[in-house]
Amino acid sequence: MPTPAPHAKEPHDALGYLVKHAHLRLTALTDAALAPLDIDSKDFGVLRVLVGRAPMSQQAVAAKLGVDRTTMVALIDGFEAKGIVTRKPDPADRRRNAIELTGPGLALYRKADAAYLAAEDEFLAPLDATTAALFRRALRAVLAPPDGSDRRDRGAD
Repeated sequence: MPTPAPHAKEPHDALGYLVKHAHLRLTALTDAALAPLDIDSKDFGVLRVLVGRAPMSQQAVAAKLGVDRTTMVALIDGFEAKGIVTRKPDPADRRRNAIELTGPGLALYRKADAAYLAAEDEFLAPLDATTAALFRRALRAVLAPPDGSDRRDRGAD
């Protein structure tokens, strides 16, 4: 067995392991919280990108979320079938579809946002408020581009 790096005494202390498993735990908590609304974390990401914005192209939503076109089409198809979004030709480019939340979509977003925040609180419960704020700040710092430009508008958390 290879010797762990000096800063990771045990394999489960390696940064990649910790980040991956923290992400898996948060996703499990948020998916469980969102399940009664018949959505998951991916669905909530789409809602979060669309809320409070002008209609956006499917491609723009996919780019904000970092998902491929096929996945985005499937997500939007499901939302459209449930009446959560409308999809219309973009007036600026009729080859492109513009996506917008409907009234029921906005209502779903509000319920989902409350459920998501409760799941985040559960995830952060082992930390006091100061440490939780430091944790968020540290994550933002490591996600910042090397050139220092502010890229906070990355879509769903």
